[in-house]
Amino acid sequence: MSGLNPIQVIAVTGGKGGVGKSNMSVNLAVALAELGKRVVLLDADLGLANIDILLGISAGRNISDVLNGNAELRDILVPGPGGVKIIPASSGTQKMANLGEREHAGIIAAFSELGDQMDVLIVDTAAGISKTVTNFVRAAQEAIIVVTDEPTSVTDSYALIKVLNRDCQVDRFRVVANMVRTTSEGQNLFNKLSKVTDRFLDVTLQYVGSVPMDESVRKAVQRQKAVIEAYPRSKASVAYRSIAQKVATWPLPSTPRGNLEFFVERLVNGAGVA
Repeated sequence: MSGLNPIQVIAVTGGKGGVGKSNMSVNLAVALAELGKRVVLLDADLGLANIDILLGISAGRNISDVLNGNAELRDILVPGPGGVKIIPASSGTQKMANLGEREHAGIIAAFSELGDQMDVLIVDTAAGISKTVTNFVRAAQEAIIVVTDEPTSVTDSYALIKVLNRDCQVDRFRVVANMVRTTSEGQNLFNKLSKVTDRFLDVTLQYVGSVPMDESVRKAVQRQKAVIEAYPRSKASVAYRSIAQKVATWPLPSTPRGNLEFFVERLVNGAGVA
């Protein structure tokens, strides 16, 4: 037996900016850490870093140093809230925003050196449907689509799902409705999106839950803290913890899918072991 446990890899993404992806990533990471998981959070908006700003973290080095050969991933890990470890991205770097396939493959492969340090990897992607976004989502085992009750969010989420399905063969998506006024609004929003995907695409959408509109989130952002840390009893914090409880029960991968993916050697080594 290889002794290498599979690692849960979750890409948090969304069709457009402003839907709360990074807040979702940060607070899901902290909530999973509260459940006893060892969590690493990758800021995968490679040219426009925001996780470090969101959390008020000063990162001396970032993932561009890894690509340049000046550091290894373990050298750039930064401690975050609740014991979460963060891999920061660079900011204002055009080159990092437009990496080629080889560079993306290099980043994904480099994570193998950190496998013994985590149970969960959360990948906070950039917005949109760029190659950077699709490469990272394809390399994860789970994709969480964050959607809000705006026509542009629903339309752009559908476009992202379509591209990921058509070009990357991703056929299952988890959906979180963010900034909703009521729980029924979240369910209705999911129904709206799934109605379109059911009609035009051969994909499965699964509803994870919703996060309410909550002034505490804005206040936490201003304080550069995770809302779970700053306002642990807020409605949003309760919702994030509920989502984390569900995420923690998702089945772990047991075999590779044939794509370039994170920690694939753990699946290859573990495959066929009784």
